Amino acid sequence: MPKFGRQLYCRLSAVQLRTELTIGGYNQPVKFSTVFFDLDDTLYPAASGLWLAIKERMNIYMRERMGIAAADVPRLREKYFREYGTTLRGLQANHKMSADDFLAYVHDLPLRDYLTPDPTLRSVIASLPTRRLVFTNADVSHARRVLAALELGDLFDAIVDVNAVAPYCKPMPESFAIALKAAGETDPARCVMIDDLPRTARAARDFGLFAILAHHPDPSPDADAVFTDWRDLPALLNGSKP
Repeated sequence: MPKFGRQLYCRLSAVQLRTELTIGGYNQPVKFSTVFFDLDDTLYPAASGLWLAIKERMNIYMRERMGIAAADVPRLREKYFREYGTTLRGLQANHKMSADDFLAYVHDLPLRDYLTPDPTLRSVIASLPTRRLVFTNADVSHARRVLAALELGDLFDAIVDVNAVAPYCKPMPESFAIALKAAGETDPARCVMIDDLPRTARAARDFGLFAILAHHPDPSPDADAVFTDWRDLPALLNGSKP
């Protein structure tokens, strides 16, 4: 596949970039041409425990490989997450460390022990006649492994990872600008961001995207729409469901 930036892999064709889109089976026009999907805790449920396991490996890395006092690790990890967008960006800004080594270590987990393919999710994503990109604060290697474990890898046109948007990350507005450029989009209003974090949804909406919170049962001031059932997504995209 062609490579854009450091870690952005795409297979978008000129035809895909020009196509007017309709949702098969819904007979409704789609006003969006690109849908960005977050990865962790979005394409799989938080109840899987995978993200908790990743965070624990962050703790271990910070203690054992960086020599940060155990008592300081949880506080610093959350501080960096809030102030820099990700723990990684905070560590890069305040410590001497290898981002590649950190990412490889924290994601070194047996994913199939945590993740199970969801046929409904696959069917819904496959039905969307839009460009579909994964937009994640993880790296492309982790994203590919997660997609493989979920049996979704063939459904996405590109992965925009934390290296592709460096030195930024979600929810920074610069990261959305880079993601839109990667998708060949110039109008954020033609794009959708699906994420599990309210702060990312809010940032996406502020940038002009249609923001959807996944796995949220109640309306949120941070998003344009919410859902708990992936089968509701096509209706949200064609405007037939508030």
